[in-house]
Amino acid sequence: MLPALVFLALAAFAAALLWSPHAGRAAALHLILAVGAMPLIFGAMGHFIPVLTRTRSAPSALAILPVLALAGGALVVAALGFPGMLWGQPAGALLAVTAAGALFVWSRRRRAGMLGRPHPCLAWYEAALACLVAALLAILASALWPQQASALRRLHLHLNTLGFVGLTAMGTLAVLLPTVAGRPHPQTGPRLRRDLSWAVAGTLLVALGAAWYGPLAWVGGALWTIPPARLAAGWLRSCRVEIVALHGAAPLLAAALAGLVGSAMLGAVNAIPATATLHSLQPAWAFVAGFILPLVSGAASQLLPVWLRPGVQDGWHVRLRDNLGRYGGARAVLFGIAGGAAGIGREWGLLLGAVTLILFLLQACVALAQALIVRPRSPS
Repeated sequence: MLPALVFLALAAFAAALLWSPHAGRAAALHLILAVGAMPLIFGAMGHFIPVLTRTRSAPSALAILPVLALAGGALVVAALGFPGMLWGQPAGALLAVTAAGALFVWSRRRRAGMLGRPHPCLAWYEAALACLVAALLAILASALWPQQASALRRLHLHLNTLGFVGLTAMGTLAVLLPTVAGRPHPQTGPRLRRDLSWAVAGTLLVALGAAWYGPLAWVGGALWTIPPARLAAGWLRSCRVEIVALHGAAPLLAAALAGLVGSAMLGAVNAIPATATLHSLQPAWAFVAGFILPLVSGAASQLLPVWLRPGVQDGWHVRLRDNLGRYGGARAVLFGIAGGAAGIGREWGLLLGAVTLILFLLQACVALAQALIVRPRSPS
């Protein structure tokens, strides 16, 4: 299921970016976050949580959770696109919160049933799921508290982006980039344990500040920079060569970290629009184009071969990974430019992000076709 969720997410991202000039901002963002990102993250967590807890693989029944999340996201997008489907928003939120709650409970059970301590990345995943549940409950609460509907939507947005997607990404990036570079970093575990409280506090303050009291967002934004700054410093010491390369997934993952920090700072600044010029800032689109696109395409370049053929890694995996990562450094630069332009309200930034993503999709399709059709020569 994971390879299908990857391609579904990439297709949803490209469609939303191309659709955004003709659709409402909320509908396009939910196509990206609720239809593309949320089911993929649920599927990835189902794969990684057994690894982090050193327990058996996830049961096949767990595959229903990404499907529930996808159905919930599709209902929300339909409700935002068709006024006659207003019931789709609470219905979609209920489906998604059910799936998120079930995944959180399953993770806690795996934690309780394991021997020893889990990998610290698990705590980031559980915090991310808690943020998602809170974000979805905020949307459900807005129906009962209409006078606070606008504030609750802002709370929902930031708990979803910085909380659910951001915390998941930070935990994954800390482990994934050293793996991509082939240089394990012994400080990864201690750093993840030390930095989670800063990231959670920053997320909550930014979300509450954006919803009700702007100055809190500045404090939250400052706290939020601590974990990625420490992570980036470690990467620059140990993986600098791989990060500045023309090919591979490492440049894309590094660009994703930079895009995450940049969009978080834009969101904090935008929470207190002191001048009229700040109204043109679009932190949500900077988050999409500068962070989500390089993150998912970079992670896919590294992980798709493993997900397609689990087990012992051989030359087939190496060749497919090389083909998926070709010109990854160039794509990272283009995504960075797209995120910066989209963040300051330039529509061409979204178009650039969409074109770059579509080119990667075509490259991935060719690489997969070659890998799945061409058979290795039998020894003579």
